[in-house]
Amino acid sequence: MKLYIMRHGPAEDFSTSGRDGDRALTESGRERVRAVAKLLAAQGEAPRAIVSSPLVRALQTAEIVAHEIGVDLVETAAELAPGGDGSALVRTLLKEERKRVMVVGHEPDLSTLVTALIGAPFGYEMLKAMVVGVQVPPRALREAPEAPALRFVLDPKKLEVVTPK
Repeated sequence: MKLYIMRHGPAEDFSTSGRDGDRALTESGRERVRAVAKLLAAQGEAPRAIVSSPLVRALQTAEIVAHEIGVDLVETAAELAPGGDGSALVRTLLKEERKRVMVVGHEPDLSTLVTALIGAPFGYEMLKAMVVGVQVPPRALREAPEAPALRFVLDPKKLEVVTPK
């Protein structure tokens, strides 16, 4: 499975409701997410499915990416909300034999997920709107697993794809 791990785009500091989960993307955050989605598509890295945290800023990020790359449906998963179990979600996606899935969530959970998947420290700061591409073999996260591998990191500020050596 090609797994795309994306942090939500830049969001407002406070929501009108006062609840953290209601914070929306800023206009510049929306633009950054659009640019990242377009670059993914241009690189041939567009996901076929998108699963998002239910928090507004993550869901808006997922919906913008879906619109830009032509994915019809954005699913939500509580495992991607802050403090959720992203590894459990990845195991479910593997069992369902999904092929190209993007998950959209929050820090520090996403850095923890990447580190758990690749079995080594993730050597990047997970910036807002960053995408990390990971190849997750079918036997990953099971007994006698094959190790997932870091494929690329898309820097959302430079709009540059970095391939680890």
